[in-house]
Amino acid sequence: MRSRSLNCITFPHLCLFLVTPHLMLAVGTAVIGSLQFGYNTGVINAPQNIIESFYNETWSSRFSEPISQGTLTGLWSLSVAIFSVGGMFGSSSVGFFVNRFGRKNSMLMANVLVFIAAAFMGFSKLAASFEMLIIGRFIVGLYSGLSTGFVPIYVEEISPTSLRGALGTLHQLGVVIGILMAQIFGMESIMGNASLWPLLLAFTLLPAVLQCVLLPLCPESPRYLLINRNEESKARSILVKLRGTDNVAEDMQEMKEESQQMMREKTVTIPELFRSPVYRQPIFVAVMMQLSQQLSGINAVFYYSTRIFERAGVSQPVYATIGAGVVNTAFTVVSLFVVERVGRRPLHLTGLMGMAVSAVLLTVAMALLDQLRWMSYISIVAIFSFVAFFEIGPGPIPWFIVAELFSQGPRPAAIAVAGFSNWSANFLVGMCFPYVEQVCGPYVFVIFTILLIGFFTFTYFKVPETKGLTFDEISAGFRRSAVIKTDGLTDDFLGSHGLRL
Repeated sequence: MRSRSLNCITFPHLCLFLVTPHLMLAVGTAVIGSLQFGYNTGVINAPQNIIESFYNETWSSRFSEPISQGTLTGLWSLSVAIFSVGGMFGSSSVGFFVNRFGRKNSMLMANVLVFIAAAFMGFSKLAASFEMLIIGRFIVGLYSGLSTGFVPIYVEEISPTSLRGALGTLHQLGVVIGILMAQIFGMESIMGNASLWPLLLAFTLLPAVLQCVLLPLCPESPRYLLINRNEESKARSILVKLRGTDNVAEDMQEMKEESQQMMREKTVTIPELFRSPVYRQPIFVAVMMQLSQQLSGINAVFYYSTRIFERAGVSQPVYATIGAGVVNTAFTVVSLFVVERVGRRPLHLTGLMGMAVSAVLLTVAMALLDQLRWMSYISIVAIFSFVAFFEIGPGPIPWFIVAELFSQGPRPAAIAVAGFSNWSANFLVGMCFPYVEQVCGPYVFVIFTILLIGFFTFTYFKVPETKGLTFDEISAGFRRSAVIKTDGLTDDFLGSHGLRL
């Protein structure tokens, strides 16, 4: 197996050996969708006060009275959380698009939503309509939900087995670069001011144009062509370009074996994922991995970091927020280079426990802030540490491990379920955090600490390692475990055979 025969080669040499210009063009173009997701996640943060002023002015001009604080908080929370509602609908539609139109064409078609959303958000101030801004946020959320399914599927299916985790991490790298871009462009001196904030929101149009130009130059997923459309010669031709060599027999054989398996299982629907004992275990793991990402508290930091830094007494909170974005990006790169060496499971465990410790430190710092002003520096360190540990494991790994846990037949449905779970939790945090913060004050991160410890326990006992395994080998492991458990054997037996689930 290729991944095992290359174990003696260092990661940088492995990159030079396996990463070709065609592969990087395809992966880089796909990851523009990830960048869009990140940008639209973070773009609403920095200009919060300015947009709230726009809401107040619009409300006053319509009703001849200032907006109440409760209504303003509700509108702002809706503006943040409606993005996740769109993501929920978009992610649940992934299977329909990728099975009917293919991976590449689905990414291309989804950009229509960006053009519409950019128009709504960009002209909302001119039209004096906060409803247009909220609708635009919903539509760009639809696009982002689709992208969080399209990108991992496409990248996983075109990547060599030995680099699948590293290239899968590029999805998260695109997300954090997008967040950092939003934080920088959201500075008052650039576009985060009263006159230019509509352009800040509409800037999402430019990456969409770039992706529309580049996608026609990229190949369709050879795995999709061979398994879903039975176009073996075309799939082989694309593989030769992606791998930079005519010797693609091993990849072709793996895909043929997966094709034979799919002929036995056919395309799997979402209800079948939960009814079948073969899929029930991996879909449970996939959903819990997604929840561990979103309920970790990271989006409370992403959406409301400016306000958190203000509470911590930071005089220039926007720069602290950008600093968190830099840390975010840097540690995603660290994960990129170690995920194939260390493995998915150890990194996820390290990230969850590190975030839990950071959350405790942040809680203590915020609670003592009024008595000890220097605790503001501790709170900044705690947030930076929280973000860094997130990007070590819980940030990148849940996105691509779902595609690894399932073969071609159930993969689109599994991605849809996992994505819907992710976006639902995202919505819950985005909508509820301001209210929970008002009730709990500096102790709000205690809730996330408890959740992080719970997810750490689940990962330790239930999540398998997928490093270096082909899709078929991973699926076969779950099939064997389903048979073993049906026969009444214990988890101790599974663990002793490397099948702890």
